Amino acid sequence: MGIVRAGVTLLFMMTLAIGPADVVGAPPTGDELTAYLDSLVAEMGIPGITVGVAWPDGSVTGLAAGVADTVTAARLGPDSRMLQGSVGKTYFGAVALQLVAEGRIRLDDRLSRYLGDEPWYPRLPNGAEVTIRQLMSHTSGIVRYEFNPAFLEDLRAEPMRTFSPTERLDYLFGFDPPFAAGEGWEYSDTNFILLAMVIEDVTGAAAYDEIQRRLLDSLGLSETIRSDAPSVYGLVNGYAGSQNPFGVFDATMEHGRLVFNPQFEWGGGGFASTAGDLAEWTRHVHEGRAFDETLLDEMHQGTPAPLGPEASYGLGVIMMQLSHGTAWGHSGFMPGYRTEAYYFPDHGFAIAVQINTTDNSVLTRSPLRILDELAGRIITDLEERS
Repeated sequence: MGIVRAGVTLLFMMTLAIGPADVVGAPPTGDELTAYLDSLVAEMGIPGITVGVAWPDGSVTGLAAGVADTVTAARLGPDSRMLQGSVGKTYFGAVALQLVAEGRIRLDDRLSRYLGDEPWYPRLPNGAEVTIRQLMSHTSGIVRYEFNPAFLEDLRAEPMRTFSPTERLDYLFGFDPPFAAGEGWEYSDTNFILLAMVIEDVTGAAAYDEIQRRLLDSLGLSETIRSDAPSVYGLVNGYAGSQNPFGVFDATMEHGRLVFNPQFEWGGGGFASTAGDLAEWTRHVHEGRAFDETLLDEMHQGTPAPLGPEASYGLGVIMMQLSHGTAWGHSGFMPGYRTEAYYFPDHGFAIAVQINTTDNSVLTRSPLRILDELAGRIITDLEERS
């Protein structure tokens, strides 16, 4: 999309619970990666971290260190799910690109071709000119609804509220766009809310159902599930800290349910997964198995974006130059959960990192930096074995 340093007692409980990191599978650098994750939990004081690696040979490894709940001290495992945040945009984007390949959506069509008959459409900023491509690349000039003060006030007042698509858009009406469609760049969940609405208009089905049928089932991603209600199976507790803009809570779970309804995110994210499933998905996307591979070049045509070193944003993908090479993927945030998932095209593997806190006082090393450091260790090992 947001935070207090844990007290001495809490840190003591976490230290007792950590032990060696859990590992599923035996990665080539398993001992080194395990030790690295254990050191991160101990040094940073984060509750826990999960990592998935999708290797060039098609195998997938899951690792975990730390705890899933700081009160019960339940261990975090490779099979633990966390909210993906904005990484979920990649599923909605992939379905849209499938529909492009089927000739049912055209990237340079104006959005009005699909949604222009809606009674609210004339009030949509830049609605007369914006195209599907501009939605997917965040060049539409349509600002994000989820950080609008009125939305945040409503969510804090009624955290279990269910929002309709048009209720999300209500927070935008009456505001001038920051730039004309296609003449700037600004990240906005609203772009993918509108894209999800287009998917439903074109297919006549729920966007979630299309993602399940076209992607999750067909690719065998059984550990990835929609997060459209407070009960998300297998979800671990997250910790948002004292500066959480989405509410006054720190722990995200109570009695096995989220203390807010993640349904508001929808096309802007909307999924939970294990890190292993997420790494596998990221590799599928960038190796052309999520949609017609002839659209990969189109997907990777980027607009410069302030998201990282030499970063640009394509069609639902962040591209950047990390210290260990070119990386394609996406970052994600939901209260209590941080996610990074990137594919390294020069080496043919993907990494996903999930951390169950968004408390900046303990995130002294960014999740993206952690992913980059992991990539360096993996690349070194692969090169030594080649």
